[in-house]
Amino acid sequence: MDQHNPSLRDEALALLRSGTTNRAVAELLNVPRGTIGWWLHEDRKQRGIQFERPTDCPVCTDREFDRLAYAYLLGLYLGDGHIISKRKQHHLSIFCGEAHPGLIDEAESALRRVMPMPRTSRRHRDGCVEVKSYTKHWACLFPQHGPGMKHTRRIALEPWQQEIVDAHPWDFVRGLIHSDGCRTMNWTTRVVGGVKKRYEYPRYWFTNVSDDIRQLYTDTLDKLGVRWTHCTRAGKEYNISVARRASVALMDAHVGPKY
Repeated sequence: MDQHNPSLRDEALALLRSGTTNRAVAELLNVPRGTIGWWLHEDRKQRGIQFERPTDCPVCTDREFDRLAYAYLLGLYLGDGHIISKRKQHHLSIFCGEAHPGLIDEAESALRRVMPMPRTSRRHRDGCVEVKSYTKHWACLFPQHGPGMKHTRRIALEPWQQEIVDAHPWDFVRGLIHSDGCRTMNWTTRVVGGVKKRYEYPRYWFTNVSDDIRQLYTDTLDKLGVRWTHCTRAGKEYNISVARRASVALMDAHVGPKY
């Protein structure tokens, strides 16, 4: 490592202590960023200061945030979201089907709108895209996080989360459908004038193994005046159907198919 004049180091540390970024100090003094970072590390160590990474977590900083985006992101998380929170590895992952590029973009946009500071990335996997945001503070925003799969533990919203869902119910429902739901075309036959005719009609499905998450979905539908039924498909009792014409029209107006 090149030797630098001690006065240059003192000048750099004065700037760093005043809040100037490593990059800005490196550019101003024409010193490598790695050297600036090492000086800062050694200075903190000598002064007994433990480094805390800056955060814009709404829970920890009590700042205002995009609640509409959060309601949508909450739905995505409860459906196909997963948080890793352990030493030196913290991130939130939202899994999206690769056939829906609009959904992938919207998931990443929601992450950034709720917490702009953390870095985001996309990882392509078999048939899906994992949208990731890197910070330990996602566990603050989603206290439903815990060991094991969601359906093995109780899932309930905190009062502040329920307040957001009550204010933006359609965004919450949209997030749930975009994660664990779909809009399909069903068909049936009727005999009219002695002739069997085929009729097609749209239907929204939501499928989730967790009883609690399905209850959050249906409770929100009830508040929105959407009629739903509980269905068994392929022997599995995890499905909620919306097929009444008026209810489908409401879902089309506020949710729509994945894209």
